[in-house]
Parts: sequence; C-alpha cells; structure tokens
Amino acid sequence: MLKLFRLFLSTMIVLGLVGMVSVGYVFYHYSRDLPAYDHLKTYEPPITTRVYAADGRLMAEYAIEKRVYLPIDAIPKRVRNAFISAEDKSFYSHPGIDVQGVLRAVVTNLRNMSTGRRPEGASTITQQVAKNFLLTNEVSIERKIKEALLAFRIEQAYSKDYILELYLNEIYLGFQSYGVAAAALNYFNKSVDELTIGEAAFLAALPKAPNNYNPVRHPDAAYARRNWVIGRMLEDGHITPEQAQAALAEDIILRRRDEAQSVYGAGFFSEEIRRTLAARYGEDALYQGGLAVRSTLNPDLQKIAGRVLREGLIDYDRRHGWRGPVTTLPVEAGWAQALSELERPAGVPDAWRVALVLRVEPRTVTLGFSSGTQGTMDLDTMTWARPWREEQHVGPQPDSADDVVAVGDVILVEPATDDSGETIPNAFALRQMPNVEGALVAMDPHTGRVLAMMGGFSADRSEFNRATQARRQPGSAFKPFVYLAALEDGYTPASIILDAPFVYDQGPGLAKWKPKNYSNRFYGPSTLRMGIEKSRNLMTVRLAQAVGMDRVADVSERFGVVDDMPQNLAASLGSTETTVLRLTTAYAMIVNGGRRIEPTLIDRIQDRHGTTIYRHDGRPCRECEEVDWTGQSVPWLPDPRPQVIDSLTAYQMVSILEGVVQRGTGVRIGRTVDKPVAGKTGTSNDSVDTWFVGFSPDLAVGVFVGFDEPRTLGSREQGARTAGPIFAAFMKDALADTPARPFRVPPGIEFVTIDRITGQRASGGEGTITEAFKPGEGPVRNPTVLDGSGALAGYGAEYGVPSTAGVGVVPMPGAWNSGAPVSDGSYQGQPYPGQPSSGQPYPGSAPGSASGGQAGTAPPPPPAGGSGAPQAGGLY
Repeated sequence: MLKLFRLFLSTMIVLGLVGMVSVGYVFYHYSRDLPAYDHLKTYEPPITTRVYAADGRLMAEYAIEKRVYLPIDAIPKRVRNAFISAEDKSFYSHPGIDVQGVLRAVVTNLRNMSTGRRPEGASTITQQVAKNFLLTNEVSIERKIKEALLAFRIEQAYSKDYILELYLNEIYLGFQSYGVAAAALNYFNKSVDELTIGEAAFLAALPKAPNNYNPVRHPDAAYARRNWVIGRMLEDGHITPEQAQAALAEDIILRRRDEAQSVYGAGFFSEEIRRTLAARYGEDALYQGGLAVRSTLNPDLQKIAGRVLREGLIDYDRRHGWRGPVTTLPVEAGWAQALSELERPAGVPDAWRVALVLRVEPRTVTLGFSSGTQGTMDLDTMTWARPWREEQHVGPQPDSADDVVAVGDVILVEPATDDSGETIPNAFALRQMPNVEGALVAMDPHTGRVLAMMGGFSADRSEFNRATQARRQPGSAFKPFVYLAALEDGYTPASIILDAPFVYDQGPGLAKWKPKNYSNRFYGPSTLRMGIEKSRNLMTVRLAQAVGMDRVADVSERFGVVDDMPQNLAASLGSTETTVLRLTTAYAMIVNGGRRIEPTLIDRIQDRHGTTIYRHDGRPCRECEEVDWTGQSVPWLPDPRPQVIDSLTAYQMVSILEGVVQRGTGVRIGRTVDKPVAGKTGTSNDSVDTWFVGFSPDLAVGVFVGFDEPRTLGSREQGARTAGPIFAAFMKDALADTPARPFRVPPGIEFVTIDRITGQRASGGEGTITEAFKPGEGPVRNPTVLDGSGALAGYGAEYGVPSTAGVGVVPMPGAWNSGAPVSDGSYQGQPYPGQPSSGQPYPGSAPGSASGGQAGTAPPPPPAGGSGAPQAGGLY
C-alpha cells in the first residue's frame, strides 16, 4: 500500500513538474513576441474635436471615434462601480486575472459545447484593456494567453485607477460612443456626473454587446441587462436596497442632444471652420486630436442672419412665379404611405410640410399628408403663383386654384395665419423652395471677427459657401474704392464731376466702350458725393480715368477686395470678381478708421491638454494675466495694425455712404433701420449679381443675391430690391437692443454747410447738408468741373471737340436755374448750361488742365491681348 502511495506521489510530482515546465514554456513562448505596453503611460486616444460658439454653446463635433477623455477623478463613483459590478467585481483585488472567474468560464463553456454558443472569456477589466489597446478580437487560445500575460504586466506597471481610467475612456458603447463621457451625451444628453444609478447601470450593461441591448430595437433585453447590473451593484454593496428599487423603477429614456445647446443654422460657419482646421493642422488633428475651438459666431446674430436671408430669397422667388410641383403621385388607395416614402426635399424649412393634392375646386384645394390627415388651401394663398417664364418673367395671376395645381401634385405648404399672425386651424398656404441663392456675412469691423455667416439658403441643400467660395461681380458696391482713391488724391466730397456721355476708344479694331447710367439719363455737373449716393456710372468712370486706374487698383488691393485688379476702366464699375467675405471686410476697414483687419471665424484653439495653439488676437498683454482685480486701470493694448488709408479719408467715405441710405439708392434701408447705418447697393450687368454692403459704427454686413449658374435675376431686380431688404431686416433686428451711436469722427475733420447740389458753401436751409472736409479743404467758391478725359476724345470732331487724352474742365455754372431738380437730382425739361438736347453728349469747352489737385492721369491702355474692356454699362 505504501509502495502504491509512493508511486502515486511520484507520478503527481512528475506530472506537476511537467505541467510547470509546460506552463513555463508556454509563457516563455508567447511572451517573446508580446506587444510593448509602455506607451499606455502616455496613451492619447482619438478624441472629438469640438467647435464652440462665442457664448460657449456647442456648434459642431468632428471625430472618427466620438470620445471625450476624462481622468478617473472626473468619473463619478456610481459610474465606476456600475462597470466594476458588471464586468469585474474583484477588479481592485485580483492581480490581473480572476482565477475564480476563469474556472467558472471553463465550467460554463464545457456545458455549452454542444449548443454552438460563443465561448465565455472571463476577461477582467485589465485583460480587456490589454485586448482593446494591444491585441485583436480574435477568438483563440493564443490570444487569451497573450491577454493574460499582458494583464499581469500591466497590473505591475500601472495603478488600478489608471487602468480603470483607460478602460472607461476606450470602451465602445454603441451609438457611435467611445467611452462613458460620449455615451452619456449620446444616449441621455447628460454629462457623466448627471447620470442616475439606473442610467449608469444601463451604460455598464452595454460593453458585452451594445447592439443587442439597444433600448429602441430590443427593449426587453435592454431592461433585463440593466436590471441585472443593478442587482450586481446591490449585491456588491455599491448601492442600498432603496436605491436599487428606485433604479429598477426608472424607464430607459433616450434623449437626443439638446437643440438648445447647439447653434441653429450654423452649418456653413462650421464647415468653413472644418476646412480651415484641416488645411492648417491636417485631417488627423481634426478628427482625432481633440481640439477645442472657440469660434467667433454670435448665436443670436446667426439666427437672425439665417431667418432674414431665407425670407429674402423666398420673397424674390415669389415675385418670379410658380415653377410647378415637387413631383406627382397617383391619388389612390395607399396614397398616405406612398407620400411618406417620398424623400423630403433637402433644406426645406422645418415649418413646411409635404402635401398631396387630393381635390381641386375653383377656390379651395384639399390636401393630404403622410399621416393620413387632410387640410385645405385657399386660392388667396396662391395669388403669387403666376406661371414662371424665361428670363424671370411671369404669366397672369391665377383666377382659379386649378391654374396652379392639379390632383396628384406633391407640393410644399406652410400653416396659414390670419392678419394677427395666429395660425388658422387645418389651413395651409402654398410654398416653393427658391432656386435663387445668396449669402450674408456680419463682422465686427474693429477686430475682423465674423459674427454670423450664411452661405446659402440651407447648408443641407448645398454645402457650397457663397460667402467665401463664390467669386461674383460686385457692380456698384465697388465704387467706394474708386472714390476713396480720388479723396486720397486731393478731391473732396464737394468736388464737381460732369455726368455726361463718355466714350472710350479701346484701340484699332475694338469697339468703343460707352458706359451708361442705370437710368439712361445724364445729370450734368454733380458733386463727388452725389456720384456715390445716386450710383452714377458716368461720373465714376470719368473720375477713375482722371485719378488713374493704377491708383484705383492700389486702393482696391490695399483693402483686399481683389489681389490683382485689372487696370481697365470697366473695372471701376465693379466688373472684377470678389467674395462676400472680402468685400465686407473691405467695408469694415472703411468704418473702423482705415485700420487693416484680417477676417477670422476662430478666436482661439486649444489642444487636448488645454494649451492654446492659436489665438486671433496676438497682442501681448501681461497685465491681462493678473487674476485679481483691485481697482487698477484697464490694461492698455498696443494696436500694431497698419493703416490702409488715412482715417480722415475713411471718415469722408463713411459720411458719403451714410448719405446713400439717407438720400440715395439705399433710402429704403434708411427708412427701415432707425439707427445710424451706411452702405452701398451693387448690381452687375443684366442684374446677374446684386449686393448691399454696409455698416453701423460697430457692425459690418454684406449681402449677395444671385443664381449659382449666373443668369439674370430679372429686368427690374437690382441691389436695392433684392439684397437691400435683407440687409435692412438684419440690421433692424441686430441693432434693436443697442443705443443709436453716431459714426465716430476722427480728430481733424472740419464740417461745413454746403449746397447739396452745387457743393458750394451755404448758410443752411432746405437743400443743404453738413459736409466733412479735411483741414484746409473747404468748398471752393468757383470750382472747376471734371469734364471728362478721354471720353470726349471718343466723340472727336463729330461734336466739334478736339481729340485729347487729357482731362477736360469747364467752368462751374453760376446758377442752375434753367430747370427744377427732380427727386433723383437730375434736371428734366431744360438742360443744364451748355447741354445739348436729351440723349446727346455734352461737348463742354476746350479741354485744359485741371486745377486744385483735380488733374488726373491719361487713360490706361487697353487690356493686354488686344481684347476690349468688359461692357459694364447698366451697373447700379
């Protein structure tokens, strides 16, 4: 018996030694090619880049893996305990492997061998960290051995809290959520510290199989798994019975990210920032670097911008008729289902609904909706729907509903309202998505911070940003830069320029260029101010030739309107191309006193560690870093920005542009906005591009309206009618809660009362204005009239005028009493002194030298290559 015992003991010892050697060999074999784990100490997982509005509201997120990394101390204990109870209850006591858990898994897997179920792994949290960070998801003995070895080593190298921190930030929990912080936001719209015990338990139930416990698709499984986690938390002593009972009674209520925490209508703004970040830092930093971007966007102004631009584009579209239904469907059994399966047109306003025309009577249309409900639409809501015609013309106003829609038409409608704005129950009005587009930019003129931006009707319909990417002709919105060149060259707002026919000989074989005023009329000698206020093309061209297009190009390039301006006269009327952002920035530099600014959509960028890596305002300010305030004075900050133009010249243009909205082409804006504003209309040839760009003392705004594929907006459409109302509506609401501040006047400006028509000193009364002059540049008693330059040469001896390439001047008429001025400043009935009959050019007197600094250069040569100047006649 003793021999048998000795034999058994010897056998066991041998087998033990063999087992130990075998295990040692296995460990040695698999440990030779284990991946390095030392990088876990400095692990930086891909985390979400977030863009915030100026008030801290979330605008956009960019990520491959949506993750917000939190240190372990920032994760509440109830959340940590929920995951420990669900995944590894002995986490804080085992050395990396839970031996009892392994044995339980072995027994369970033996029982399930014939069922085909996936084997259980009994992985601890440390093993899951090893697998997720260093290994693959392969189901094999080899992977489990490597996982165990790595778990032992990780436990020796790092603290339990740090291992748990890695796990809770790395684990995938469904709903595109990596880590508990992202999951709390995406499932419940909460931060982790706001989660209830029941919500924490639900998240802890997900690592095993997030899709299997989706509470929408698999509610029973979701509740069962959540309740199991709550039971484990109670069993492990992490919660009390009362807490467990309350958690079990909770419903799993998913909440979308709160709209109140996002910025409505910021799609174009966010996309522009995304492109900027990708270009500056690369795609990896954008989608994995966890940048924190503080943008310049003002949510309140952005909301106004989105609303007024959409309303303005819709108003234009309604003026130009009805283009027909979205599509058609047969009106038969199952029409509601068929309607529900139609894709909603991209960019449709939230308040609009897709409807099917079920019945048409002379004055009433019966509508059907995808819910199966019905409504009515009265003929009175369709009177705008004249049939669209080519070139933006329209047909007759509809007399009956069947002139507009037919049974089976799928249309867009909006709930109808009465005169007081109250919604009429079950009544709807016809709507149509505009095919015209536009853009709006609002900017702080002192810093260049873009406060609002709309690049089109809807970013959902098209991400193409017409504020920054579309290059369009500014038309007369460019004229201020011609006149700035003149003011810089010694002209004054009271200088007299002849408004008369102008012909430019472009050279042998090229047609003569004959610009014209929008009104097709001539207005005689007029002040420089009048040239902008009334947007006179002939005065502008005559002035541009006198000053020299090289000077005009220099001013334009200094202000950043264009980079390399062509030096032909047509360019003075805005035939070059620019963007809304660039032109708005240029106007902002006028109102800020001529200081250069760089437009920006970003105030500051921080990396994942909170270090500032970009700041738009780069001025040093050591005093700003002082946290405590003890009554010391506000820190003084230097302003190193260069002057693009003298502040006195800039203010003269501000004053002139204020006259545009008081007396000129933007007078409707002045009537709408009861605060000091200024600006300029712009319309290109054939009304293809229409603009209004302007400012208040502290806000610069540019508006553009036009088709993406350039074509006429209609013969009656121009900047004052399309873009102007959008500008006015924006300014009215944006400035509603601000005091009426006057434009800032720089030291040195001298104000003199003058006659608005003649530009000569006056004592006051009707027809006078207070004009801004630089020191020593008061109104001239007997001014000369800038009479034309090479324009007269184009007529030659045909009109008895010698050919010349110089600047012609004629004496200023002593009195204009030959005809009464009409509201637009022209003289009807009788011509001004020396003017031929209507439609004929003004021959003037023999050309001579200009005086008082009003002489200019010779006309610029025709553009290189022998082509003629663009025909810019008709700009307004």
